[in-house]
Order: sequence, then C-alpha cells, then structure tokens
Amino acid sequence: MSNFLNELMTLKIYLPEAFSPLYKYHICIMQDGNDYYQLGRIATLSDQLHDDAAIENTVFVGIHYKDREDRLRKYHPAGEQHAAYTKFLVKEVVPLLDDFLPTYHMGGTRALMGDSLAGTLALVTAINYPHTFGKVIMQSPLVDDMVLESVRNADHLHGLEIYHTIGTAETSVETTLKPDVDFLTPNRALNELLGQKGLTYTYKEIPDGIHTWKYWQKDMIHALTTIFGD
Repeated sequence: MSNFLNELMTLKIYLPEAFSPLYKYHICIMQDGNDYYQLGRIATLSDQLHDDAAIENTVFVGIHYKDREDRLRKYHPAGEQHAAYTKFLVKEVVPLLDDFLPTYHMGGTRALMGDSLAGTLALVTAINYPHTFGKVIMQSPLVDDMVLESVRNADHLHGLEIYHTIGTAETSVETTLKPDVDFLTPNRALNELLGQKGLTYTYKEIPDGIHTWKYWQKDMIHALTTIFGD
C-alpha cells in the first residue's frame, strides 16, 4: 500500500536466472511494466543478455497502470497525481528494493525506463532526483514545453546517463489528450538541449519508426546493452 498514492501498487520483479544474494545488482524500474514484460519481452532479453554476459547483474521491476486516465494522472508532469507518484517511486519503491534485494544503494546503479509518456516520467524524475536515479532509458517520450523547460533549467545533469530514441515517422501520434501530436520535432529539440548538458548521452533516430512496440521492442537489446553493458 502506497501512503503517497493511498492505493495498492504492484511491483513485478524479474530476477536473473543465476540470481544470488552473494552478488550486488543494478535495478531497472519500468513504468508501463506489463507492456515491457509482454511486448518488450524483457524477461527473455534478461535471460539472454545475462547468459551472454552482455549486461551487468540487473533486476527488472515493472509497475503498471490501471487505465489510460490513471496513466495520464500519474505519468504526465502536469498530472494531478504526478508529484505523489514520483514520491512513491523515490520514497517507497527504492527503499523497498534496497531492503529486499542486494543492491548497490547508489543512484548510478538505478535506472528508470519507459516508452512514450512513461519515458517522459523517467526523464523528469531523474532530473529532479539525480542522486536517486542515475540512468534513464526513454523510448519516444512525450516532450512538451514543460519538459524542455525542466531540462533547460537543470544544472546538475552531468552525472546522468541517458538513452533516448525517437522514430523519424512519429509526426502524427494519437495521445490520450490530443489526436495528432508531432513527437519528432520536440524530441529533436530535447536532443539538442541534452547534448549541451555534459552528461553521458546516447541519442538514436529510428528510420521510419512509428509510435508502436514493433519498433521499441526491436531496439531493446541496444538500449539495455548501452545502459547496463558489462
């Protein structure tokens, strides 16, 4: 039960097949968690990449939403539950995982991962809590003036590591709020801003990529090996 959200929240945790409490683990917290497990095939990729020693020891944690409106309330920077959800992540989820798992207890070993609006949440939360979350994977994040202004005003991002993708065909995307949103142009503006912040930053435009899991899933191996590569 989350005290900040006043509701029961479920964390779905996937451990590496060779998990042992004798070793320490990185943590990847995924918003849109069920989608990352079912459509992103995170469990399969975790097994594969750990077997190949392609990534550091990493535990994946999925948190999902009730419906589109719930997702908007919690993930959007202007959402009515956004502040409470962020506190839930920082003050409840992280301490729980640090207590339950053999983690490093360091921001540089914790990542937030998300697609679309969940990617926006990952970025904004890491900007506000860079000592708690040192890594971000954002796939086709929703970027508006509020997000750009947050990045523009942030002066402590040099310790962050960010992986950022956008599809070149994401010029007319239907969202919960609007039917026809250009994702590509503001993501390119975000790329320019992040490139000036002195952080470890990987930006990738996916040729002809549209706003679907078909393209996000294909990029998962590159995203995970970039951020968690051994």
